[in-house]
Formats: sequence, C-alpha cells, structure tokens
Amino acid sequence: MLDALKLKFEIFFKSLLVGVGFFCSVCVGAQIQNELDLKTEIQPFALQANKEFGIDIHRIEKILSEARVDDGVLASIQRPAESLFWRDYRKIFMTQSRIEKGVEFWKQHAAILKSAERKFGVPQEIIVAIIGVETLYGKHKGKIRVLDALATLGFRYPKRGDFFLSELKHFLQLVESEHLDPLTIKGSYAGAMGIPQFISSSYRNYAIDFDNDGVRDLVHSEADAIGSVASYLGRHGWRPGGVIADKVTLKSGTDYETIQLQGLIPHTQLSKLKNAGVNVPSMYKKDLLAALIVLHASDGQQYWLGYKNFYVITRYNHSHLYAMAVFQLAQAVKAHFLATGG
Repeated sequence: MLDALKLKFEIFFKSLLVGVGFFCSVCVGAQIQNELDLKTEIQPFALQANKEFGIDIHRIEKILSEARVDDGVLASIQRPAESLFWRDYRKIFMTQSRIEKGVEFWKQHAAILKSAERKFGVPQEIIVAIIGVETLYGKHKGKIRVLDALATLGFRYPKRGDFFLSELKHFLQLVESEHLDPLTIKGSYAGAMGIPQFISSSYRNYAIDFDNDGVRDLVHSEADAIGSVASYLGRHGWRPGGVIADKVTLKSGTDYETIQLQGLIPHTQLSKLKNAGVNVPSMYKKDLLAALIVLHASDGQQYWLGYKNFYVITRYNHSHLYAMAVFQLAQAVKAHFLATGG
C-alpha cells in the first residue's frame, strides 16, 4: 500500500515538473519573440546607422538590445483615427471641453503665442489647435516607449518598415545630440513625442529653443512646443494672412469629380472650379488655386476648398481630416477666446 502511494506521488511530482518546464519554455519563447534578433536585425541596422549618422555601433547594439516588440503598436497602426469618416473623426476633437481647454492654454501662454505669430506668421489659434488635437494641450503625450514603437514598426511592420527604420536612426541621433535617455522617452504608437508630437526627424530638423534656455525641449517646455509648431508650419510654406479653407456648394453636373480626385495640393484656379460647377467665394482673385475636398458629414456630403495654408497643415499630418479638425478647432477656440475677453 505504501509502495503504491509512493509510486503515485513520484509520477505526480515528475508530471508537475514537466508541466512547469513546459510553461517556462513557453514564457521564454514569448520573451524571445518580443526581442529583436541580434544577428539578423540589430547588427545590420547598426552598421547602416553608423554609416549614415556616425553613431557608435556598440552604442546602437546596446540600446536596441533593450527594445521590445509591442503587439499593441502593431494593432494600433492598423486602425488609425484617420480611417474614419469625417462625421466620426470630428466628434473626437470638436468637443466643448477641448475648446475651453484651448482658451485656457491660449490665455496662459498668450505672450509666447503672440511672439510665435510675429516671428513665423502662423495665427495663434492654429498653433493652439494643433497642440490641442495632438495632445490635448500637453496632457496626453503618450505612454509607449518611443524606442519600442519605432523598433516594432521598423522591424516588424513591412508595409512601412523603411520609414520607421529611418525614424529609428533619427531617434538614435536625436538622443545623442540632445543628451536624452533613449530608454525613458515615451510617445505615441507611431513614435511621435512631446507636447506637439514630433516624430524624430521633425524633432531634429524643426524643433527650436523658444524659451532661450539652450535646450530644445518638446517634452516639458510649452514655449519650445509653441515655437516649434510655428516654425514647422512656416518652413513648410505657411502664407501669413492667407486663407485656409472655405465650405462651398455645387451646381448641377459632375465636372467637379475629376478635380476632386487630384489631391490636396492646390491645383485648380477658382475660375475653373466655377466653370466646373462649384459656387466659389466671390471675394478672392479668380486665379487663386484650391483643391476640392469632399467630407462625409452627419448631414451628408460636404464640399470644401482647401488653399495653400490648408495643405501646409497636412504636412504635419497628411490627412485632410486632420487638417480640417485643426482648422475648425482653431476657429472655435478663437471665437470662444474673443467671447471671454481674450
């Protein structure tokens, strides 16, 4: 009897050890899958980054050995907000709370916004609206490590892998030149960071020190964020005093359809748009160029003319929905700002 019990216990104990071993092997396997491969991914990339930017190879390998593949990042990039219809996208950003917080942000940083507008020609409400759309005026800067986001999309998202590997190189150069900790900087699932959500190449090329403390700090300095947004739009061709967009109606006919398919770069003179059946604004010169934009709104299709400055906003985010959200939020914030004694 005792021998039988002893035998049963030995069998149970061995099976338990086998089960634990299997469980641990699964855990290790999952961990390995979430790490970058040294020989096939990290080392070839390090050689290339060293060749392009001169970053120390061993430094790159050490940093990337800490990177982790994030399945949530891969899921998020498959369903961006910009894939929504305008009627749904608009609801995200055109809220009373976001408008009121925009007014608060404007009043709090009025002097800096005025200075940015004077220097770069970008209206204060546009700067406020971009920061409002991007991070709710700095409140939501992202919780994902930028290193993990860029490594995940660069090495494990073939559709846009080249772009994100390029951004990863810029990130590594950025942390070296700005003396940042690559393991602690957090941002969006696409690797954008700071109050204005600059991607690494934009941070390197367009961020400015607007509070004159000797540091370009887009994570903590509202002044640097405000100045950098204005600088970015200015360097992409913002026309001071220029129009942005106008809502229009259509006459009968379908001649406008081929014009609408030509993209966001202003390409057609107002006189030709009028001949194609668009009721264009009468206060502008007939040779002013515009793009025709169609939005799927809650009350049916809307038609808008987007001018040069509208296109410049799309250089920040290439979606016409994004640019329209910035434009309309800017208008709403400005109206509320003026109504409350701004």
